[in-house]
Formats: sequence, structure tokens, C-alpha cells
Amino acid sequence: MKLSALAVATAAAGAWSYAIPQEEQNVLDFPSPVAEERTHEKFLIEINPYQTRWVTEEEKWALKLDGVNFIDITEDRNYGLYPTLDAGIYLNYPQQMDHVDTVKGLIGTLNKGNMQKDLEKFTSFHTRYYKSKTGIQSAEWLLDQVLKVIRDSGADKWGATVQRFEHSWGQFSIIARIPGLSNKTVVLGAHQDSINLFLPSFLGAPGADDDGSGTVTILEALRGLLKSDVIARAQAPNTIEFHWYSAEEGGMLGSQAIFSKYKKDQAEIKAMLQQDMTGFVQGTRDAGQQESIGVMTDYVDNALTTFLKNTITTYCGIPFTDTKCGYACSDHTSASKYGYPSAMATEAKMENTNKHIHTTDDKIKYLSFDHMLEHAKLTLGFAYELAFSAL
Repeated sequence: MKLSALAVATAAAGAWSYAIPQEEQNVLDFPSPVAEERTHEKFLIEINPYQTRWVTEEEKWALKLDGVNFIDITEDRNYGLYPTLDAGIYLNYPQQMDHVDTVKGLIGTLNKGNMQKDLEKFTSFHTRYYKSKTGIQSAEWLLDQVLKVIRDSGADKWGATVQRFEHSWGQFSIIARIPGLSNKTVVLGAHQDSINLFLPSFLGAPGADDDGSGTVTILEALRGLLKSDVIARAQAPNTIEFHWYSAEEGGMLGSQAIFSKYKKDQAEIKAMLQQDMTGFVQGTRDAGQQESIGVMTDYVDNALTTFLKNTITTYCGIPFTDTKCGYACSDHTSASKYGYPSAMATEAKMENTNKHIHTTDDKIKYLSFDHMLEHAKLTLGFAYELAFSAL
């Protein structure tokens, strides 16, 4: 997610930073005390559609400190690909919710205590930086939790699977697949990695909100969804996948790898919802505004976003508010890039979101599990309704 340089500097006073050069030829050669950060390897990033720049890894972090979003398209370039906001499919999503009684019954099983317990453990890893040893360890722990949810529900006996999606940088992504009667697939996503922008390989990054909150939110939604025998026994018309992406902070690397493969395999992805930061409400309260769920309206599929808003209105105890995060602010960008309809929800209007992210201070103490529960409700409702829709 995005954070302004001023906010980061305030949250981590005394840490170093430097300005990114605006001209490609003026490349900084800034020495880092961490060996892994000394690389002069260049990466091709896209900061707006078709607006690219070659940067070092240090320059990536400097851009993020300045609040500049980007997607790292180096690998696509190496393979001779350049899909940017590929021509997408156009679908008619339901205009109303058709399974209200069933979904509300499942929502009643959601437990914010589960989310708190999971997040306490998830934030205990020193960092979940995607190139770090603890980033791999945290992914292993998360994989075990997802496997347990699937096995406890009995869905594995009906074909549900959990996949380690391997990457070259160490931390893997995770895909839980609950098959339906067709290969038409609905994806619910969050990113599992965290980062401290000042020294990613060295300083702690608990990442409670960014995006530990989204990670445990969709995990709890998966628990609730699998309370449905129809879903667990693979009898829904459509397939559902839950994704926990690696390396979002590096430029949506994990999600790009997944959706790139899906595109090559001609996967039938009919909808993708990203949850990035779901727990911080103090900014909204300080602004004197009503607690709400932020719904992105830029660089998303309009029809799917309308369906998302209807889901919130039907199943959540708080309203939605329109907001914008710019290009490449989270993993839904990867879905859109390869032509799949995507939407994104976050904790508030962008100006009211958590300013502690990307530092050692992104901690649980700032979060509301009641608010995270509302995001779990929308995730469950979104998944169930689309699992039974004619997509």
C-alpha cells in the first residue's frame, strides 16, 4: 500500500532516506549497510500505464517513501510480454444479493478472536520481507493455518487444495482452491509480505495492518465460507480461490507471477477482490467522519466495484465510501493487467488510512478487530454470492 514520505518520516524519526532521481541517467549509488541491499541490479518499473523507469532496489524503496506506487514488470519484459491493463472481459454481475439468509448465517460464525490470535502470531516474525528468512518462515506458518482450515472443514476430501506457488526470491505465495462445478473462478486476495522501507533486510516490519490485517481477514472469511456444506463439498456452480501473495511491496511480484500464469493457462477468472489494510479506524474518527469501508474507484472494474458496494450495503454494519489510491497500489493491479476484472477494499478513505505502515510501528495496538470483522463479512458475502452466480 501507499504511504507518503512525510508520514513515514514522522513514524520513524531519525531513520535515513534519500530522494529518487527523476532522470534515468542520474542513478544514485547509495551505500547500504546491509549486503543484500548493495545490489546495482536494475529493475523496470511502471508508475503509470506505459510510463516506465529503470531503477535499483534502493530507488524502489525511495519511491515508496515518496508515496509513489509502481509495478515491477522486469520479468514480463524478460519474457517479451508487456500487458498493461489488458483488454478485459465484461461481465454482468448480480444486481441484488440472492442468498441473504444463507450468507448471514455463515457470517454469524465469523470470530474476531481468531483474527486476533492469528495476527498476534503473524506479527511476531521480525519481518515478512519477501527476501528474508523470516519472510519464508512466516509463509510456512501461514500455509499451515490455511491447510488446517481446509482439513478441519473436510473440504480436502472433496477436492480442495492448498498450493505453494514458488518464486525465485524465497517467500512463496499461497493459493487455496475450493472447486465448484465449473472452472469459472472467483479470487479473494491479500498480500502476506511486510516491509520496513528504511532497511528492508535488517529492520523489523511487523506489518500488522499492511497487510497482516488483510491476510487474517480473508483467512477468517475462508473459515466461515467452508461452514457451507455446499461450498465445502464442491457443489457451488463456480470455483473459489483464496490467494496470499508474496512480494507485493516489491512491485506486485507474487501476484503478477500468478496472474501471468493464469493468462497463459487461459484460466477463467471472473472476479478478483483485493483486501489491503483492513483494521485502522482512528484516522477516520480523528477526521470526524463515519467509520466505513473504503472502495477503490480508480483502475478497477466498474461493474465488479458496483457489486462490491452492494455486498457491503447488504452484509456489513457500516457503509462504504468511495476513494482512490492511484495506479499500482495493490495486487488487484496484477489481475487487471492480465485482463481479469478486479476490485479493492481498504479500511477507510485513503487520506485516513494508517500512517504507521512500512515502519517498526505498524502494530496491532492501532487496529480495530471489529472493523476487520466487517471486512471479513464483505469477503464472505462477495465469495458466496459470486460462487452461485451465472458468470
